[in-house]
Amino acid sequence: MFVDLSFFFSRTQNMAHKNQQSTPRRSTWSFSSLHISRTSGEDGKLRPGQRRTKLFSSVRADFWKSEKVPEAIADANGKARPPAGQEHGTIGDEEVDHGRMNTLSSMWNNFQEKLSRGAKDPTPSQHAAPAPAASPAGTCGQEPCHASEQFFFEYLVVVSLKRKAEGGYEPQITYQFPKHDGRVKFQKQEEETTLKAITLFCFPEGINWTPMTDYRSETFSFVLTEVDGSRRNGYCRRLLPHGKGARPPEAYCIISRVACFGLFSKIFDEVEKRRQIAMAMIYPFMQSLREAPFPAPGDTVKIKSFIPESGTEIISLTRPLDSWLEHVNFHTLFHCLSDAEVLQVFAATVLERRIIFVAEELSTLSQVIHAVTALLYPFTWQHTFISIVPEILIDVVMAPTPYLLGVQKHMLDCVTDHTDLLIVDLTEGAENTFITSMGDENTILPRKLEEEILLALSARKENSTPEELKKVVSEAFLPFFIKTVGHFTSHMKRERRGQQGVFQKKSFSKAVEPKATRQFVKKFMQTQMFDLFIQELEQQPVLKEGVFQKKIAEYQEKRKAEKAKKP
Repeated sequence: MFVDLSFFFSRTQNMAHKNQQSTPRRSTWSFSSLHISRTSGEDGKLRPGQRRTKLFSSVRADFWKSEKVPEAIADANGKARPPAGQEHGTIGDEEVDHGRMNTLSSMWNNFQEKLSRGAKDPTPSQHAAPAPAASPAGTCGQEPCHASEQFFFEYLVVVSLKRKAEGGYEPQITYQFPKHDGRVKFQKQEEETTLKAITLFCFPEGINWTPMTDYRSETFSFVLTEVDGSRRNGYCRRLLPHGKGARPPEAYCIISRVACFGLFSKIFDEVEKRRQIAMAMIYPFMQSLREAPFPAPGDTVKIKSFIPESGTEIISLTRPLDSWLEHVNFHTLFHCLSDAEVLQVFAATVLERRIIFVAEELSTLSQVIHAVTALLYPFTWQHTFISIVPEILIDVVMAPTPYLLGVQKHMLDCVTDHTDLLIVDLTEGAENTFITSMGDENTILPRKLEEEILLALSARKENSTPEELKKVVSEAFLPFFIKTVGHFTSHMKRERRGQQGVFQKKSFSKAVEPKATRQFVKKFMQTQMFDLFIQELEQQPVLKEGVFQKKIAEYQEKRKAEKAKKP
């Protein structure tokens, strides 16, 4: 059994025993992906059509002996597999997996206890949305009739800070749209759990707030990842509510399956404008948005909305053409880090290491972490991913497995063990960008390819628009993967057309030139992101032609043309 030990919130725990397969009876969500795949039966043999899945884990060999970790973790004995390309030992027998599950269970129970103390069930909305209008054609009440249909969003909530009798503040949901009435008990419980998590992420700093008269609005995002790997995006805008005198901020939060930061920032502008008039003005706009067809990449949808004294307005919402970059704004990443520093972070991310980003602004943390994962395209980060770590869950930094975490700077003292860790300080004017590092980050990538990336990045203009910057960055990093692993299609063998493929690992590795690039590729092949990428390709009867495949074809044609010109 392969288990990626990511720290997660789960409404159903199905992993208590090593011989049990996790099959949640209903939807389960988490802070980060939890991947469980059976690779063999009880006799240890592969089932038909299965390839053995490796355990990819950045657990350090000395982690289990560390005196700095909680007692429940230190008691878990056994050797562990190191990060890709490091020689700290290999994974032992299944008892080690069981020990890690006990470790995870202990830390999860600790998180559960903190959650129950730190965030009570949300109170009923003070401002309930009006009863929904008649459903448009193609929908059934509040839910899509077909899985292929997609709403812009699932929830819009307003989270306010309410003073507690014993002191401090507690985030509570004061407005929710839509209201899902008539749900059965377990659906209500799931919704309550989701809403509770939203309050944590909207105000991750905890309960200590001071009323203020001036507060700079900021927009940030987070991700809720379900057990099946699907993700829901949380978009938040925090600002000072309309009023007089000192008061705490409030947050608008939209939960959506759609990953498009820029599009939802514009939606927040419209919500904020209506909130200043009256809370009731939010509903008609969000209802119109929910009924609108979700646009394809590059398309525009127009929403009609009435505002008193302004009349009917038409709001145009355009989805970016490059859908794999629509959630990303690279400006903050390259503002906080130099090109060379970005490459070092990229190198550590490619080898699936433990990385913590530090900043005080929530928007900086979320934008930088999403930008870093976008550099991995066509691969996807498969491990723990928390763009903003709530204060009550700061113990997640002790996780022994790969992660990308965003931690506010005032919580940095909680990161006591810096072993095998890259901590990146995003603070402007920071004395040291890398508070701690492994020391080899600038030697991971092949030197020639690294220089090519730096040269491509140098072509960007100082005042580039977000779209111009996306184009330069994608054209700098995508060729890196084309030149290192873009030949994978030649090593995917199928006995007959329409059958699943089998990846020829040895021939693929041997085909890489020069030697320096081959050494990198061998390390990269040990990562989970590469393995799952290949697994998905093997399961396709016919390879789908996406952006990556098109770019590979263009590169190969260019090389053929260059060779033909040579005498």
